[in-house]
Order: sequence, then C-alpha cells, then structure tokens
Amino acid sequence: MAGGGFDDKSRGARAHLYEYKITSYFVCSCIVAAIGGSLFGYDLGISGAVLNAAATNIAMLIIGRCLLGFGIGFSNQAVPLYLSEMAPAKVRGAVNQLFQLSTCLGVLIANFVNYGTAKIHPWGWRLSLGIATIPALFMFIGGLFLPETPNSLVEQGKLEQARQVLEKVRGTTRVDAEFADLVDASNAARAIKHPFRNLLSRKNRPQLVIGALAIPAFQQLSGMNSILFYSPVIFQSLGFGSGAALYSSAITGGALVIAALISMTFVDKFGRRAFFLEAGVEMICVMVAVAITLALEFGQGVILPKGIGIFLVIIICIFVLAYGRSWGPLGWLVPSEIFPLETRSAGQSMVVCVNMIFTSLIAQCFLVSLCHLRYGVFLLFAGFIIIMTCFIYFLLPETKQVPIEEIYLLWEKHWFWKRYCSSEENGIELKNGDLKV
Repeated sequence: MAGGGFDDKSRGARAHLYEYKITSYFVCSCIVAAIGGSLFGYDLGISGAVLNAAATNIAMLIIGRCLLGFGIGFSNQAVPLYLSEMAPAKVRGAVNQLFQLSTCLGVLIANFVNYGTAKIHPWGWRLSLGIATIPALFMFIGGLFLPETPNSLVEQGKLEQARQVLEKVRGTTRVDAEFADLVDASNAARAIKHPFRNLLSRKNRPQLVIGALAIPAFQQLSGMNSILFYSPVIFQSLGFGSGAALYSSAITGGALVIAALISMTFVDKFGRRAFFLEAGVEMICVMVAVAITLALEFGQGVILPKGIGIFLVIIICIFVLAYGRSWGPLGWLVPSEIFPLETRSAGQSMVVCVNMIFTSLIAQCFLVSLCHLRYGVFLLFAGFIIIMTCFIYFLLPETKQVPIEEIYLLWEKHWFWKRYCSSEENGIELKNGDLKV
C-alpha cells in the first residue's frame, strides 16, 4: 500500500500527523473554483439565463434557461466538494465558504446591474443577462488550469500524480499520513459498485438523513425567502418609493456578504454547531417579532408607521446576518464534508437535488400561504426553525478541524448514530468516547 509504510489498522489515528502550509497555488485554485458560486448568485439575482440574452422568442429563452440550469446544477454539486477536498482540515470551513461568499457577491452585483439596466430601453434586460457570461467565462478558462483534487486522482488510480498535487497544495513533502488516509478511503470506495444504493445502507444512515435530506431541505424552510419577499414592502413604507426594491436588495445583499465573511473567519474556531444553534435562536425570535408586528400594525390598508418600519428593517438585518452565517453557508459546507469518498459524489448530487426541489416548492407555495395565513406564515417558519435547531442540537456532531476522511469516526461515537455505524468494520475499538486502535 502506498503511503509510507502505515498499517491499515492505524486508519483514523493519523490526523495529528497531517502537515500543511497555505500556498499561493492552493489559494488560486480555490478562488477559481469558487467563481462557480458567483455564477449561481448572479443568476439568482438576475432571474434569467445567459443564453436568454440573445433570445428572439420564448422557446429560445426557455432552452437557454434550461441549459444554464444544468450548468449551475453541475457547479453546485462540484464546487463545494472540490473546496472541501482541497482544504486542510483546520481551515476547511473557511475555504468551503468561498462558495457562499461568491454566491452572495453575485446576488449583490446582479441587483445593482438590474437597477442600472432597467433604464436602458429596449435592450437593457439583454445586457443584464449577458453580463452573466463574465463569471461563466472566468470559470471555464480557470477550470482548464485547475488541478484535480488528490482524492479524485487517488480514486482514479493515479497515485503518483495524486501525491504530487497533494504536496503542491499542502506546501510540504511530508504528506505520508494524509496520503495514506486517502489511499485507504479509495480502497474502500473501489469496493462500492453502486454509490446511490450504498448511500441507502444502514451504515450511511447519518449522512443520508443529515447531509442529503435534512440540511438542504431545512435551508429552504428557514423562511429566508419570505424575509426577502417582504423587505421591499417595508422599505416602501419608509418612503423609499420606487427605489425600495434597490435599497432592500442592497441592504439584505450586503448583510449576506458581511455574514459570510463573519462565518469564514470564525467557523473553524467556534465550530458548525455553535453557528447553527445561536443563529437559530436569533432567527426564531425575529420570525416571532415580525409576525406579532404585522399582526398588530400591518394590513387593512393602514400605512405602516415609520418607527415600526425602522424596527422591522433592523430585525430583518439581524435575521439576514444570522442566516448568512449559519444555514446559508453551512447548508453547503456540512453536507460536502460528511460523506465518505465512496458516496461523496452521489451524496452531493442528492444535496443539490433536494435543495432545488424545496426551493421550487417554497417559491410556489409561499404566496398562497401568505394569502391564507397572513402574518401566521412567519410563525410557521418559526416552528420550522425550532425543529431545525433541535435537529442540529441532538443529531449533528461537531465536524470542525476533523480530517474529511475521518469524519466517519464521529458517527461511531455519537449517542444516536452509533447504533447504525459499526466500529468493528474499521478495526477500531471505542472506549469511554476515546479512540483505541
């Protein structure tokens, strides 16, 4: 076995031997890969497609939208995984969230572009859509020079090339321990012929429930879209008039960027659970406050008092900051790091699929729910966030600074998931919560 003479039984006990330096090669590779997020974000902000830019009829618009949808789906599946596999364990959270940061920047830029081109008739909308070719072009050209991840190269059997890339991105030749873990994980992965079927197996129940189903669904059930929907109305009530949508987008988009930077800075220090839990409490309080305020002050043709409007703007910013440092970025980070190599691609595919399904469901159902429930829809989302927060508290172990190939050990120590994950299969004995080889 390649990897410098390590025994197979030592798998799971090598993390302390990992070495790395932050190299320019590593930084450039991650930045280029993260551009995929800006394409996603710009498309969200523009609500159109690159090929709709030259469209001459409805059919061409629809075809262009479908093609861009395929491209964004591929990038959303590949980019978070690429960043997580390239990053050293101690900074994996910050590196992975480059995807969220670039997505938020894409949304913010798209909002300003829309505002600027709205006054250009009759082809301003084509300019808005066409500008999306810029991040797409950067991503295409950069992708030609991006290296494969060491994990992917090992899985393809290119061991020598994989070690060279690993040494280059880690900035050291002392990568025996990490490389041995990659080889071990690849050997296990090769035994799996049907990744999607394996994802349904008992031992992968934690990854299926948490990563592939719950987190991507909860990310959309947080009510973020409802807040974004209502914010322009609140800004109009404060006297911003026709510019309300721009001010609303600028403030919420800017808050998302700031929140992403906060999360990048501290997620590897305080951990994923801490951000999920404290932000969850904030989001619950905001949703309840919005519901109560709207129940007392809004509707029936009454103009919203300016003081109440300012209050709502403040708590909306609090909500956006909370979501932007928790469920927004961590909704992509945690799934990308918890799947074992043999089901990683299949798992991330399910993450994107579930996320998009729930995005569509919320988009279709929100207005109907708002008409029937009125302010009660915010209480409904508060209920969802309570469930989400409890789910994280009881079922998600802390993954910060744990090597991506050793996260499976967390399930074996977890009070609930250990009943599904047998440590005997890995030749590891657990005593009093400690690892014993």
